[in-house]
Amino acid sequence: MNKVLNDQNYSETLGSTFKFLFEPNLIQEIDHCSQKRTFEAGKTIMDIGNDITHMPLIISGSIKVMTVDEDQNDLLLYYLEFGETCSVTLNCSSKKTTSTIKAVTEEETEVLFIPIDRMEKWMINYKSWRSFVLESYHTRMNEMVHAIDMLVFKSLEERLLKYLTDKSMVNNNPILMISHRIIAKEMNSSRVVISRLMKKLEQKNRLKQGRNMIEILDFTK
Repeated sequence: MNKVLNDQNYSETLGSTFKFLFEPNLIQEIDHCSQKRTFEAGKTIMDIGNDITHMPLIISGSIKVMTVDEDQNDLLLYYLEFGETCSVTLNCSSKKTTSTIKAVTEEETEVLFIPIDRMEKWMINYKSWRSFVLESYHTRMNEMVHAIDMLVFKSLEERLLKYLTDKSMVNNNPILMISHRIIAKEMNSSRVVISRLMKKLEQKNRLKQGRNMIEILDFTK
């Protein structure tokens, strides 16, 4: 269950957290208008078709951003980590449309929600905000292009290894507590196929397996 956090030192913490990104005056505005929430792992904080009223800014933890096909299968687009936001949400908020993505917490995650009615004003008034938004668009676009490239041109084995490696890097841990069934669901495949490919990767010394546990052997962060 999500909850609002009302820390006495919230303003000071916000300033120290985002001073590398934004001007002091902008940080004060963010402090004044935003709402800080914490979500447990596996919580859907945005779904396809939801009205866009706020923009998320990640304080801690991570979020996986996905699209959904006509059969309601999820396709991972990219992860969001500290100091990042969703460019798809930014685009939707600028046009006042509904969400075209699904966002689910990968781990316990703290998020600042900023009202979308501040976006246009900040683009005009704050250079740091313009740079942040444009860089977010650029980064997320590259990640989506790479996701499409992996889907179209790479084998399922290559996609599986990248999926596991990316998940390990986001969690900063070479050990993943995850089942083949969940991997198959997130990769839009079958458990039998994933189990077979996992065995191949294990034979190639790319990973080790236990019960609902996978260790990436060439993990680097």
